[in-house]
Amino acid sequence: MKLTVAGCSPAWPNPGGAQSGYLLESGGGRLLLDCGPGVLARLRELEPWPELDAIAITHWHLDHWGDLVPWVWGRMFGPGVDTKTPELWIPPGGGEMLETIGSRLGRPDMFSSTFELHEYVDAEPFQTAGFEVTPARVLHYELLAFGFRASANGTVLAYSGDSGPSDALPRLARDADLFVCEATLLQPNPEGGTRGHLAAAEAVEAFEQSRARRLLLTHRPDERPLEDGLELAYDGLEVDL
Repeated sequence: MKLTVAGCSPAWPNPGGAQSGYLLESGGGRLLLDCGPGVLARLRELEPWPELDAIAITHWHLDHWGDLVPWVWGRMFGPGVDTKTPELWIPPGGGEMLETIGSRLGRPDMFSSTFELHEYVDAEPFQTAGFEVTPARVLHYELLAFGFRASANGTVLAYSGDSGPSDALPRLARDADLFVCEATLLQPNPEGGTRGHLAAAEAVEAFEQSRARRLLLTHRPDERPLEDGLELAYDGLEVDL
């Protein structure tokens, strides 16, 4: 399995950065986890139009799916016209939401005519692009949000999506070869309440509990440096697993 980080910025982009997008490749299959603003442009630096088998979206905050909109325009009118139709795996209820957005931006079927839509179900594995992907509900404020566990050829990558502290995270990353985990916060919120993100120490704690082999922190603002010894994702990073 190969991971290419197309974008890893938090909700506000780091200077020159794209937002969330993580390309997995294995056995000729190509799967993109999330597709935030700037990701499509980064992928187009590698090829005229991304020839993907599938895209999977963790949740509906814009920094994780916003580039699905220009993807539509590029496949309707631009260089993606003659490319294959990728599968689009979305959270429960997402098809209706995309139809509503489409009716406001262009036409109701703009997403369903560009992608082959599938709604996944919490904890139920699905097969796509040569990967087995298991969605796992995570804590992200009151929003319906998921992390992904993607496996192919005996290799496992876990991706937290956006998550506050949760018992779901160590389960998601159990014995994974790589745990890509968000670490947005400078420090844990001392006031408690419903959480949506992790501090780096909390990501490390989930990683240690999971017994995963390697931790890659992501979704981190440039204004919040990490302690030495922690590995941080950056746009363009390639990892062979």
